[in-house]
Amino acid sequence: MITTIPSNRERFQIKLTIMALMPFELGIRVYDPEHPNSYYFRRKAAFAKANSKREFVIALPVSPEVLEMEVFDKNHADDDAFEIVNVKIEKMPALAVWATDDQHRFLEFAIQFAQKAGYVPPGFYESTDNEFLFQYLDKITDPFGTELITPARTHRKMPRVQISQRLFKSYTIPIRVAILAHEGCHWFLNTRSQTTADLCGMKQYLDYGFPTIEAVYAVTKVFGKNPEMVGASQIERTKDVINFIENYRANE
Repeated sequence: MITTIPSNRERFQIKLTIMALMPFELGIRVYDPEHPNSYYFRRKAAFAKANSKREFVIALPVSPEVLEMEVFDKNHADDDAFEIVNVKIEKMPALAVWATDDQHRFLEFAIQFAQKAGYVPPGFYESTDNEFLFQYLDKITDPFGTELITPARTHRKMPRVQISQRLFKSYTIPIRVAILAHEGCHWFLNTRSQTTADLCGMKQYLDYGFPTIEAVYAVTKVFGKNPEMVGASQIERTKDVINFIENYRANE
């Protein structure tokens, strides 16, 4: 089931209520139909019992001119396993990101790039005032040409971020924003600490209104594809982010 939404680049959220008629696995995708690899929301959820009902809140703090929302059974071509009980669109609260002016400018530039990263070619992308520079690479490599698993990294001597197109194309727009906010915090705070950059970037990301679950995905995505890289520090880092998100939500 596909629904067209005239989003008009506005901030809003969708409340979607689903009733399972039998056990099944639900898929939800919200995307820009005019550009490939441009998902604003992507989720799956298992319904273990018939006649069970769930509400999904789809936060869209940024949007293109038009969105499409696809709700489907992930394992069967027909959609006989569920019913859409209700769809409600609500405005989101006004933007309230507590950050410096240059951090605001970086975040807006990062969001603009995240929205187009799925279809633009590799190259250099500058902010309108030439303050920030993104170097979009086919992939990020070490000096010997071996691909690194990091989706992005910050140059220590100037506000330049290198980004892996191969990895970024597969991420949702919120995940791209979370990663870029993290990289921006490395620069603005002049820190090598991943946890410090995680929590700084996460605060900006959540203040902007992006969905919390995508923030966890942003931290775990690379580790999930490369389990051999997971160690105590990565596990602790993920716990720190999850605790931060829980505290943030408890104090909203």
